[in-house]
Amino acid sequence: MNDDFVEDDDADDPLVQRLQDRRERAHDTKTQDTRAWVLHPDIYKAGGNTRKPALAVEEAVALGRALPGLDVQGSTVVRLPKVHPGTLFGKGKIAELKAHFAQADIELVLIDGPVSPVQQRNLEKEWDVKVLDRTSLILEIFSDRAATREGVLQVEMAALSYQRTRLVRAWTHLERQRGGYGFVGGPGETQLEADRRAIDDHIVRLRRQLDKVAKTRTLHRAARAKVPFPIVALVGYTNAGKSTLFNYLTGADVMAKDMLFATLDPTMRRIALPGGGPEVILSDTVGFISDLPTELVAAFRATLEEVLSADLILHVRDIAHPETETQKTDVEDILTSLKVEASTPRLEVWNKIDLVDEAEHDALMTRADRFEDVQAISAVTGEGMQALVDRIAQMLTGDTRREEVSLPFAAGRQRAWLHEHGLIEDETQGEDGYVLTVRWTQRQRAEFDAL
Repeated sequence: MNDDFVEDDDADDPLVQRLQDRRERAHDTKTQDTRAWVLHPDIYKAGGNTRKPALAVEEAVALGRALPGLDVQGSTVVRLPKVHPGTLFGKGKIAELKAHFAQADIELVLIDGPVSPVQQRNLEKEWDVKVLDRTSLILEIFSDRAATREGVLQVEMAALSYQRTRLVRAWTHLERQRGGYGFVGGPGETQLEADRRAIDDHIVRLRRQLDKVAKTRTLHRAARAKVPFPIVALVGYTNAGKSTLFNYLTGADVMAKDMLFATLDPTMRRIALPGGGPEVILSDTVGFISDLPTELVAAFRATLEEVLSADLILHVRDIAHPETETQKTDVEDILTSLKVEASTPRLEVWNKIDLVDEAEHDALMTRADRFEDVQAISAVTGEGMQALVDRIAQMLTGDTRREEVSLPFAAGRQRAWLHEHGLIEDETQGEDGYVLTVRWTQRQRAEFDAL
């Protein structure tokens, strides 16, 4: 984490002190990795599951390995005809797994799905290990990756919102296991678990600080509007290659690894698109994932506001992934939950075309050519990148039109909005008001009409 996220008026904040303590322990090379095992409950659903268990558990293992301090020893798919309310699994399966965990010296079990507080407590008692469910694990990863004050506040907010519904010592699981490295598992959390009122007070404090962040971002957007560059936002499933594409287009050095949630805090760059294209602001965002905790979606709304105000959304897909269609649906569902307008122009970017075999490569390229809102590329080899840049430029500038707008002298707000967005090409003053020649997109016209 960066050290510059601490403000002077927060110097005595216990949260800040805990973060500093954990950061120091995070670099303690003497801390031994926790031996972990991943369980994926394959719960029977009428009509069948949409995701294949083998691929789901593979993603869960990748989540576990994305968190420093964990040594994932292996995984198991557990088929469940029904969920047992108190223990999730049946007695026989619990006994079988207990013997396996003891033999493998497992200290932490990651369950790829929701686990109630009662189930967690009972399983920890039966197995004598710590248990994390999917939401807890994602929160841990986000806490580890948060690199700005805004990211830290958002993760803390999400963690406390989730913790408030549990209050069963759920957050001390990694304190003993790996020195309290986890954001939500460090010293002082016991009091929060025992006192809902303290959690509520803390959430109020965090929300107040996040409101300040939101106001600052609003000011930044207002400043950008005075020098109006269109915003192009990259969204997509985690590990789809957004950061690699971002680096290719901008020449930046954003962290890009074959790892889930390699990017957490948003990165923005003003660039001129290669080949004489227009200047744009390119925004790289956190990756989405299936069953993304609702607490995180709400907490990260401020970060994703750039997507809400984007002029063009690039939906980057890992086209080589076996469940690319399911991932696409997950991303679209999250965009809908964020209330991203359906009218916002979108372009699907089929990334990692270099990872498919020759026959499938040719078929995908043919399919992509048939759709105006699809481009097939490889952000690693550069294949298809010029065509992508040309398409972005065409979508941003090709649909503009020149119109004449008459405004009365009293319409100062509308006139100021047009000036702020740099849409006025010519302006004359008549007896009844202003006559302006503007060039704008259909979306900008709709925003103007809504003023």
